Amino acid sequence: MDIFYHPHMDREIESLIERIHPPRVCIDNDSCRECTVVKVDSANKHGILLEMVQVLTDLDLIISRSYISSDGGWFMDVFHVTDQAGKKLTDETLMLHIQQKLCTTRRKGNISSDEDDETTSEPYGCDGPHSLQNTALEMTGLDRPGLLSEIAAVLAELGCTVTSGMAWTHNDRAACIIYVEDALKAGPIKDPIRLGHVQEQLQNVVEAHGDIGERKSVRLRNLAAGRTHTERRLHQLMYADRDYESCRGCDGTHVSVSRCKDKGYWVVNVRSRDRPKLLFDTVCVLTDLHYVVFHAAIRSKSSMAEQEYFIKHAVAGACLDEESERQKLILCLIAAIERRVSHGLRVDIRTKNRTGLLSNVTRVFRENGLSVSRVEIGTQGDNAVGSFFVTDCSGQQVNPNIAELVRQECGGTVFTDHKSPYRVHETTNNLVAKPIVSIGNMLWSQIERLSGSFGSIRS
Repeated sequence: MDIFYHPHMDREIESLIERIHPPRVCIDNDSCRECTVVKVDSANKHGILLEMVQVLTDLDLIISRSYISSDGGWFMDVFHVTDQAGKKLTDETLMLHIQQKLCTTRRKGNISSDEDDETTSEPYGCDGPHSLQNTALEMTGLDRPGLLSEIAAVLAELGCTVTSGMAWTHNDRAACIIYVEDALKAGPIKDPIRLGHVQEQLQNVVEAHGDIGERKSVRLRNLAAGRTHTERRLHQLMYADRDYESCRGCDGTHVSVSRCKDKGYWVVNVRSRDRPKLLFDTVCVLTDLHYVVFHAAIRSKSSMAEQEYFIKHAVAGACLDEESERQKLILCLIAAIERRVSHGLRVDIRTKNRTGLLSNVTRVFRENGLSVSRVEIGTQGDNAVGSFFVTDCSGQQVNPNIAELVRQECGGTVFTDHKSPYRVHETTNNLVAKPIVSIGNMLWSQIERLSGSFGSIRS
């Protein structure tokens, strides 16, 4: 008989289990020569894997290898991590922060796929919106050149200051989450009439060039600070917009789903180019589609990453027996991997934040025939920092001199980067699809070492 772990366990029972079996986190710099090993031992619950991965990726740590086991009521996981430079973690303050964050997330977190019940982890050392509430714009629709520029212009004209935000494009679809404040009062926009007016004007922008019946969504609302994890929410928005339906797989990305009849698992194998936050993107999809990861093994070698998951559906009776469901899962995983891959030139900017800054930057791109494919912007103190990936609308190579044009318009520091880890590389002969070799046997050998390997933090 199959045993399913239901995502909606009674809160009181879950709280009791956590008091009896509090989480243990060990950060070990001795057992591996090349990386820091983070070990987590905890009572299990739906979404815990995503919570742990989210904490580590929000700190910009690189996860090169992981072994996961959560069969039954217990969760054991090992992460091999390095910093962005590929080195071990040596900052004891950071390591203590990781330990505290993993334990706090385990006790307080409650990840849900429902759009009105999401959680987040604050980025370590970064400034975001600071008030008890944030005014957030969520938009999905058909991608087109100048769309972000038009949205930013409307926000500036209506007295909204952008504090942070992200935008992704994929398969001719676009999604963004932009946090704004009242330019005069330096806080969330609380007047419901004004909120409705701003939303109406933004809807007019999104609908201006769309066909009748075109999928689109614009929503402006106030959220409790820290309630929404932006990148996870972007995945949910693009999934709701069905961007995965046009997926065919990019070079080097291969996903397969097969049946493990002996144990009742479905085995998901993913082989793709390695990049930061790849594990987070994959686990987001599995969690939001209500699949429970019972065992997994993840490793990266050279520029490629291999992930193997043993999963079941969280809801009793639901399964992947239908070919259509398996194909949907495959397409959703491919889409999650592709969304963060960006084409074009990366332009980084750091300058004093002010109302209309995003409008000014994106207007320079639009006036020079460039389209924005991905954006991440935020604030650090009084400064605005951001990364823009831009492509030429005519298909030509982007002129790096665009950085100087942006600097002339906005001031501050502006530079280009041709070596982004998210960039699509040219196809080469060695990227021909190879059979995915199961790495499940590695998982079982590692699990045996987990139960007796937890101890205090060692530097």
